[in-house]
Amino acid sequence: MSERELRRAAVLSRVSKAGWSLVQAAERMEVSYRQAKRLWKRYRTQGARGLVHGNVGRVSNRAKPKSLRRRVLGLVRKKYGGEVGERFGPTLAAEHLAEEDGIKLGVETLRGWMLAAGLWSRDRRRGAHRQRRERKAHFGELVQLDGSFHDWLEERGPGGCLMNMVDDATGTTLCRLGKEETIWAAVGVLRAWMECYGVPKALYTDWKNVYVREPNAGERMRGEVPVTQFGRMCEALGIAIWAASSPQAKGRVERNHGTHQDRLVKKLRRKKIRTHAEANRYLGEAYCPQHNARYAQPAAAPEDVHLPSPGARKLAKIFRLETERVLSNDWVVQHEKRCYQVERQSRHHAPAKGKVKVYEAEDGSLEIRYREQKLKWKEIAARPVFAKGVKKTPARAVLPTALKPKWKPGPDHPWRRGYSERHLAEQGLPTPPASSSWASASASP
Repeated sequence: MSERELRRAAVLSRVSKAGWSLVQAAERMEVSYRQAKRLWKRYRTQGARGLVHGNVGRVSNRAKPKSLRRRVLGLVRKKYGGEVGERFGPTLAAEHLAEEDGIKLGVETLRGWMLAAGLWSRDRRRGAHRQRRERKAHFGELVQLDGSFHDWLEERGPGGCLMNMVDDATGTTLCRLGKEETIWAAVGVLRAWMECYGVPKALYTDWKNVYVREPNAGERMRGEVPVTQFGRMCEALGIAIWAASSPQAKGRVERNHGTHQDRLVKKLRRKKIRTHAEANRYLGEAYCPQHNARYAQPAAAPEDVHLPSPGARKLAKIFRLETERVLSNDWVVQHEKRCYQVERQSRHHAPAKGKVKVYEAEDGSLEIRYREQKLKWKEIAARPVFAKGVKKTPARAVLPTALKPKWKPGPDHPWRRGYSERHLAEQGLPTPPASSSWASASASP
């Protein structure tokens, strides 16, 4: 019996033993008088058991057939099961059962079946209480950017970092898979976002040298704001970069990582994808559109604040590394342990010791400019680098010590005179001959 049925039995026992009226019993049980009369009739004829609902222990009229349940659990166990980190959850399993097997089931129905069969269990980890930040109102007002290192391809391919961009207002997601979280990986996912939606107003990142960095001593003294290569590219596009103080501050993209680490890994396994190129093709054509159709939501304000993306020529000038170098006296620029000879220009000749800028694109192509004027150059051999502890070869040959002639001082050399003799010589007084006892003693072998 349920708690409600036990309470009703206690109230009706008061009617039979304590003289309560049915009106008082109806008020205490919070039912109508007619319902109280029906309950009292069943209680008098059947006792407390008559208050139990008639469907208790019976199969529901809307229950699925047992054969369908056995078939579904067999498919889940065979295709979507596995260890705790590998098996599909009820939501994802229900999607694939509908797509691949043509079986449409409610998520909660499948969850109950999987729990009863021991195919699903989830341990909830409880963290510290935090207040959720309100979403931005406009699409493109703030886009969170972060990388997630994970064994995305499992044992089929190399590891990698999933560069993930999530719009704060709508939850729209765009991902690209690469080797590391580098400048070019961030540029690649930002370029893909701009091609799809436009230039966002601001990016929300973490404190990594790819995005922001601390000022050095010189910048701190001059009061300059440090800018990374990626930050300079974003400045040229009019994109502000906000750095989060903790992972929880950009929790939207962090929670998105958890979703991808569960769903994307399993979908890549089903597709038997082995390389980053195949994964990026699948992300762009299928996974991200399906993810956004399922999880994205409308923004609070209808206006889209994305700006139109610049042309390919302007983006090529923006998305490249910029480094300042000094021309040597022989008009040579050293960059990344390589030397480039600047040729004589017909116009705008760069002076020696002048500052030039070296631009490097993602494909490795270089461009050297002086005051926004492009310079002609050619690569030359770099200077030899000597390892530590290795002496350079001298310009002139040095004879070995064994072949050098030994030099001996003459008999009148000051080295052959004692202190008293040198003292007399300094005063202009006569000194004893060199054949004295001291000279003869010093000259003898």
